[in-house]
Amino acid sequence: MFNVGDKIVYPMHGAGVIDAIEEKDILGEKQSYYILKMPGEVKVMVPTAKAEEVGVRNIIDKSSADKVIGVLEQDETAMDKNWNKRYRDNMEKMKSGDIYEVADVVRNLSFKQKEKGGLSTGEKKMLNNAKQILISELVLAEHASQEEVEQLVENKINTSYKMFRTDEINTESIVNKFIPFDGTGTEE
Repeated sequence: MFNVGDKIVYPMHGAGVIDAIEEKDILGEKQSYYILKMPGEVKVMVPTAKAEEVGVRNIIDKSSADKVIGVLEQDETAMDKNWNKRYRDNMEKMKSGDIYEVADVVRNLSFKQKEKGGLSTGEKKMLNNAKQILISELVLAEHASQEEVEQLVENKINTSYKMFRTDEINTESIVNKFIPFDGTGTEE
């Protein structure tokens, strides 16, 4: 059982703070609900009786947040070439509510987005959703602003992408191979 003021994660929605616990009569059935205040002034009602079943949990602590950032600094994990299978696999990771799995989805899809083929429309939506879920929890765990955490996530992904992918890209220009540039001007 959670209490008002607790910071919790609702899988597939993200992290928020319990604003209230209220009895509601919905379709003639009285039930107790957590009223969860999410980022962007969104409120979500979660039945208290089903909270555990749907995977509601406390947010991670600071040391776990550092480990999550560590996931973003790693190379991507193997993903299926078939976008449909890849989408289903990533959806399972997101539904798990495990922040490390969500971070894995964010990193993998971010890497994929930077590549030539890019992402399908469905995967773009999934990436945006996964980022929002990840950021919402890190904001509460790190006691930071949304902008700071968004910047941190982007920086970590860009740095790891460069570290693990730039060796695959030929950084030397074809022109420089044949016309070496020595830095001197053409003036006489």
